[in-house]
Amino acid sequence: MSNKREAALAAKVATLEARNATLEEEKRHYQWLAESTTDLISRHARDGTFLYASQAARELLGYEPDELIGVSAYQLFHPADLNDLLNKSPRVYYHDGFYQQTYRFRAKAGHYVWFETTSRTRRDAETGELIDILCVSRDVGRRIEAEATRERLAQVVESTTDYVLFLGPNQRVFSANEAARRCFALPNEASTALSELYQAESLRLLDEVVFPAVERYGSWSGELEMRTASGSVPVLSVVLAHRSRGAEPGHFALVNRDISARKAAEAQARRHQEQIAHANRLAAAGELASNIAHELNQPLGAIANYTSGALLKCQQPTLLASELQLPLERIDEQVQRLAQRLRHLRSFVRKRSHQVRPLVLADVIAAACRLCEWQYQQASIELVVRVPDTLPRIYADPIALEQVIVNLLLNALTASRRVNDAKVVCMSARRSGQRQITLSVEDEGPGVEQAHQQTIFDAFFTTRDEGLGMGLAISRTLMESMGGALSLRADSAKGACFDVSLRTETDA
Repeated sequence: MSNKREAALAAKVATLEARNATLEEEKRHYQWLAESTTDLISRHARDGTFLYASQAARELLGYEPDELIGVSAYQLFHPADLNDLLNKSPRVYYHDGFYQQTYRFRAKAGHYVWFETTSRTRRDAETGELIDILCVSRDVGRRIEAEATRERLAQVVESTTDYVLFLGPNQRVFSANEAARRCFALPNEASTALSELYQAESLRLLDEVVFPAVERYGSWSGELEMRTASGSVPVLSVVLAHRSRGAEPGHFALVNRDISARKAAEAQARRHQEQIAHANRLAAAGELASNIAHELNQPLGAIANYTSGALLKCQQPTLLASELQLPLERIDEQVQRLAQRLRHLRSFVRKRSHQVRPLVLADVIAAACRLCEWQYQQASIELVVRVPDTLPRIYADPIALEQVIVNLLLNALTASRRVNDAKVVCMSARRSGQRQITLSVEDEGPGVEQAHQQTIFDAFFTTRDEGLGMGLAISRTLMESMGGALSLRADSAKGACFDVSLRTETDA
């Protein structure tokens, strides 16, 4: 009987020892987990004193775990966050369950670390008395910083005067900032179709060009037209694709800046430029008055001669009608020539908008030379033109380019008159780069002084007593408006040389 009891007792002892060994193994396992995790696991008394701290304290706060034992966690809280915790403390002390708090905790080096702590209270089963508080804390500084950055960006988006729209994959605006809501009368919550906000041509551009480009490259910018209750609004739009982690494809942000004022200012500036250019052409026409008179006098004289001859023949009693054919044909030729000259002069001085189109450069040069031909003849200055027939067509406004060439030719003639042995003004054209032609006007005058080379294109700058100082300034502006340029060549061997850069229709 005694042996059976001893055997049963031994079996119980073995079972208890096995259970204790299992519990001890589990204890070591959980302790290993606590010491291995990157989160700070801690146990606290009711007053917040550390009873235990895991090894993560070293990495997160710079403290050795033993340094925290006996220290009240409340002493390391940021003062503002401690007040917030104490105001909510009944949830920690008197409610069974979890409590989460985000706060700043002071590290050993003195700086504060943003912690997110999940706490669990442990109480006596019979009395309900608080035994201790178990906490798991992790560093959420990066998350807090990212959230603060997003909040600041959201505030900027909300306060900007640009119209910011957020678009879903169904091409419906699901969110917009205050400026967009106010301008387009958008509801705060309900989505709006993109077709209600953009003009038809802009919608087509968005569908066919913008969204495919943004999906591929991430962004696009350009001008679009939006619609409001009061009409169309031109906007400079930036379209971005949302490519953050977890974002579904087809989400876009559209930032639209109203450029109505800029467009109006540009239109006004163009009108002013056209008015100034028109005045400059009128001034040039006045300067070319002798040449114009010569152009008109020649056909008028020829017409008078042929008319007189025809009238004399009409006095013959046996005159045949066929004998009047030749003088009448000559009169018709001179009338057509005169009409062509008058049309050209009217086009030159007429007030008009620029119309850039493909042109043959030689034709524009010939028209400009005809306007200045009589002036050069009277001054005994030879105008030499060297333009290869193989040059491609250029993009320019014919009247504006002719005005620039006339200004340069008249300036070259004036400079040549100042030098006794100046005999030639040379105008040449050459290919100067890919899709570019350079037209040069070079004289044998005194040249441009070094001190004046930086200011010669300024408005109202002139070295002539009778000059207005607007010709070169207007000419440069006209060239820039056509996508070209006008410059003074610094290395001209003699006199002054001005280079006009022009875009070509094909690669040069």
